[in-house]
Amino acid sequence: MEIKRLKLHSFRNYQELDISFNKKINIFIGNNAQGKTNLLESIYLLAISKSHKTYKDKELITFTEKFSRVGAELLKDDSVIRLEIIISPQGKKVFINDVEKRRISEYIGVFNVVMFAPEDLNIVKGDPNYRRKFIDVEIGQTSPIYIHELNQYNKILRERNEFLKLAQQTKKIDYHYLDVITEQLAKLGASITKKRATFIEKLNIYAKKLHNHISNFTEELDIKYQSNYQQQDISFDNILNLYKEYYQTDFHKATTQIGIQRDDIKFYINNVDASLYGSQGQQRTVALAVKLSLIDFIKEETSYYPIVLLDDVLSELDDQRQTQLLDCIKDKVQTFVTTTNISGIKEDLLKKADIFYIKDAKVYEREGDHYGEDK
Repeated sequence: MEIKRLKLHSFRNYQELDISFNKKINIFIGNNAQGKTNLLESIYLLAISKSHKTYKDKELITFTEKFSRVGAELLKDDSVIRLEIIISPQGKKVFINDVEKRRISEYIGVFNVVMFAPEDLNIVKGDPNYRRKFIDVEIGQTSPIYIHELNQYNKILRERNEFLKLAQQTKKIDYHYLDVITEQLAKLGASITKKRATFIEKLNIYAKKLHNHISNFTEELDIKYQSNYQQQDISFDNILNLYKEYYQTDFHKATTQIGIQRDDIKFYINNVDASLYGSQGQQRTVALAVKLSLIDFIKEETSYYPIVLLDDVLSELDDQRQTQLLDCIKDKVQTFVTTTNISGIKEDLLKKADIFYIKDAKVYEREGDHYGEDK
């Protein structure tokens, strides 16, 4: 599975771009603030339907322009699939082969990506919100039903919290309605929790093996899912009873105190909490192992390797970590790399790559050549 062509219109600092890719490895070189990361962001957007940099879609539209269009031609099983996303102040539209998909869950999953970025360290040492987003994005790529269930859960959670706030203000509570909405929340919570637990279990297997190699077999990684339900048996009945035990607490605090919105992941190195006691080097190794494990996880779940996006991270990796990363990519995964210079990139990778130079949102095949011009 490969992206053969990428087209941008009024996306970030790109007015127009139409670029083709012929090799597995593609390297974008340029100074900061020229548009390198924006190219990777556009590919990520095409896969996930969301940016990894911002929650506000309107920020993706070039300043003074009315809308943004991002499109690609994807080669999959010898067939070309056309993908397109149009973003405007009125919302977002997604298309597969020129047919609009009404639900995002019908669009996501055509192809998958794994993004490596400097902020990956937040997977280990950031707040739980970052880790929950990580879980949701990675499961959502391979499970459309998960996206639907998560959206439904968040909608019902908002309704329940609004009901609790009103009940606290009026000092009256309709327990029949609370029972109904809580049953809906418990059903979705049980299903989502099972999917998260299965994901972390598989991720742990892959990441443990990779981490062992990167650390020269001196450290053992263990990833543990911390369900807020804290139940051994994640069943609808158990979770529903747990919600009911919190009725009075929820009423007094005017918000739902338990649920998947409070889940977390913990990383342990030799049984020690890596987020609290791990060195920055150890934390980077954990983050790298986790991200690398996604390549094989996605292959197992979808039968296709994901497209790998490396946003200014190769130069930050020492030889051992860079070697491990390149071993996982080899010749099987299409990869897009951004960097300010090639001095920190291994020669083996450069020999297999097409190199593009980025300056002022223009793409050049060689320094001084504009992409698409006759050579």
